[in-house]
This record gives sequence, structure tokens and C-alpha cells, in this order.
Amino acid sequence: MALNEQDLWFAVFLGANIWIVWGAALLAGYLCGSIPFGYLFSRMAGLGDIRTIGSGNIGATNVLRTGNKGLAAATLIFDAAKGFVPVLLARQYLGMEAAMAVAVGAFLGHLFPVWLGFKGGKGVATYIGVITALYWPAGAFFCALWLIIALVTRYSSLSALIAAAATPFFVLAMTSVPLFIFLLALSAVLIQRHHQNIRKLIDGHESKIGQKAAPAKGA
Repeated sequence: MALNEQDLWFAVFLGANIWIVWGAALLAGYLCGSIPFGYLFSRMAGLGDIRTIGSGNIGATNVLRTGNKGLAAATLIFDAAKGFVPVLLARQYLGMEAAMAVAVGAFLGHLFPVWLGFKGGKGVATYIGVITALYWPAGAFFCALWLIIALVTRYSSLSALIAAAATPFFVLAMTSVPLFIFLLALSAVLIQRHHQNIRKLIDGHESKIGQKAAPAKGA
């Protein structure tokens, strides 16, 4: 199908300014991903600073330790959406490469939000959002595997670690090598962010899903 004049000029602009486009996509993704929904929702609910309880994390698992399941669900949904929505829009209008740039930005934004001194969450929900927007079967596979392991062990961190390690290889079996490499890199970062959880799992001190929170260390 022939391009009309407007589409042709847009394609020429993208080709001539591809690094600018990718840089802008990365920044836009970061700004979306850096919105600390767990922190904001906890404050609005009168629960104080979520960073002072449990693991000190701003994600849904730590919000659940307050005992407020609705707030934890809202945090999970919004943390996933801030990855899913911008990546999906970028993929639709700018192509897969720009969508990957947005995905990196959104993921890093959650991990290192400028608004909280670059100390954010561990990225599981946002990871789910971005991989679902890039290739929805990967998101479905991750969630299904996470749920199965969580039901058996009641360890959120263990479920996330196993699902993150397995999902890139599911993608490799189903689709392209470049997407496999991309998700492998994201998974490696996510797993590294769980280094404290890994030590606690080995020592037998890791908290289980739904367990009430103690004050965070250093709070």
C-alpha cells in the first residue's frame, strides 16, 4: 500500500532523527515508569511512608504487608499500566525499536525514580506491563508461572525470580532472538534487584505473601 505524503514525511523524519526519537522514547518511558504509585497510594490512604515498613519497597507486595489488599491491587495494576500503556503506544505509532526504548525507560524509571532519590521498587509489575505490551504471550506466561509458584510456596520473590528466569526462554522458543536478548537483559536486572530476597530465601528468613510487616530496617 502506497504511503500518502504525510506518512512519507513522517517516515523520513523518523529515519533522519532516529537517535532523537529513541532518546525521547527512553525519557518518556522513564517519566511514566518513575511515578511511585505504591508510595502515593499509601500516603493518600493515610498509611504513611510505605518505605518505613517491611522490605521498604514501594511495590505491591510490600503494600500488601499493610493489610490493605485493595491498595495492594491498585498498586499492582497501576505499576503494570505505567509500563504497558506507553510501550503499547510507542509500538503502535513508532515501531518495535522505539517501544523497546520506552520499555527500558519505564522499567528503569520504576527502579530509580528521580522523585524518591532514585530509590524505587524491584520492578516486577512494571516488567509484566512492558513485556505484555511487547509480546502478550510472554506476559501471560510470566503471570501464569508466577501464580503457580506463589500458590505452592507463598513466596512472591521466589515466584518472580523463577518466572523472570524462564520467560526469555519461552520467548526464544516462540518468537525472535532479538526480543529474547532484550528480555534476558531485563530479567537479569530484575533478578539482581532481588539479591536481598535471594539471601533471605537461602537463609529461610524471607517473608511470605500476606505476612504482616515489621518496620523496615533503617526506618
